[in-house]
Amino acid sequence: MPAHRMNRDEFFGKLASLDEQRLKTVLWTVYWRGAAPVRERIEAELEPAPSAATKRSATEAVLPHLVRAEVSRFTQMARAGSYIGGDRSVSPKKRSQWRMEFSRLAADARAGLRMPEPDDAAAALEEIIDLACETRYYEYFRSDDPMEAARFVVSDAVALLWGHRRDRFGFASFAAGAAPQLARWESRHGWTRQGFGATSQKEKSLAEVASGMLVIPDHWPVFARHYLDALDRLPTTGSHRSTQQYADYARSRRAGDLAEWHGLLLDRLADTEADDVLDRLTEHPALSGPELDLFRARLADRRGATEAAHTFIFAALERLPGHHDMLTFARDIGAPLPKAAQRVVTDRGLA
Repeated sequence: MPAHRMNRDEFFGKLASLDEQRLKTVLWTVYWRGAAPVRERIEAELEPAPSAATKRSATEAVLPHLVRAEVSRFTQMARAGSYIGGDRSVSPKKRSQWRMEFSRLAADARAGLRMPEPDDAAAALEEIIDLACETRYYEYFRSDDPMEAARFVVSDAVALLWGHRRDRFGFASFAAGAAPQLARWESRHGWTRQGFGATSQKEKSLAEVASGMLVIPDHWPVFARHYLDALDRLPTTGSHRSTQQYADYARSRRAGDLAEWHGLLLDRLADTEADDVLDRLTEHPALSGPELDLFRARLADRRGATEAAHTFIFAALERLPGHHDMLTFARDIGAPLPKAAQRVVTDRGLA
């Protein structure tokens, strides 16, 4: 039988009987023997709040060019491995307190956007977002889940950066700058590694952020064409076999990350003068994999090409036989299923 777990009242009732030394012993035991996320949470709570002398006042000026220089140095050292002990340029204490430095730089970059000449601050915030996205796959810091530990919500930072560019330079400049960043930064499962916790719960897709800024119908084809231009500039091939395998994986992962965005484009651009954008997406060399086949199937079905839609969704389900959206779409259009997908349908009682 599962062990009984105390509720909140029972737990605090037990704590009330412990003196300070015993409380410290309990906390130390949890910290020392707990999993890495537990240790990180305790370390974050133990970090002292900035003193009045170190807090930046609301009226204190941020110098954007200095912020950019600091951010560039921090990101370069992180990528070089300095914060995981790759060299002696960062002390052990600073390596353990990287979250405080990251948060300070992110806050300064945000504050710099309000300065009279904020372009360097915008560039600094873009560098921070780039680094944040990379931490999903690269070990830059001693943390199992860096963005959860740093409490950095990537989508909020992107929304701030995009809104700043749109308000400062207008829609045309915003579209030209944001579309490549959407292609580079979007992540279907967010930017924390584990996908749970306070930070991940605050995240939203960049497709949702972008769509909220495309408030006029004519904005959609303009932004979409900038997006296609950004895809055109992405690498699609490798120089040898192993690199080519990685390139194929990257193309498929990209199609998955951008699936929600592609669905929005399908809804907004189908049967319009910008319909050609959708055709270019179906054959774009920067995309591949089952998510792209699902997009092809939906576009074909929308155009009344039932046989083509069946072919594309069949190919998608051969790769991902348990994909819920693909199974649902195949059922809706009456498409035949691969054997593996048929077994999934039977096992789940979806027939």
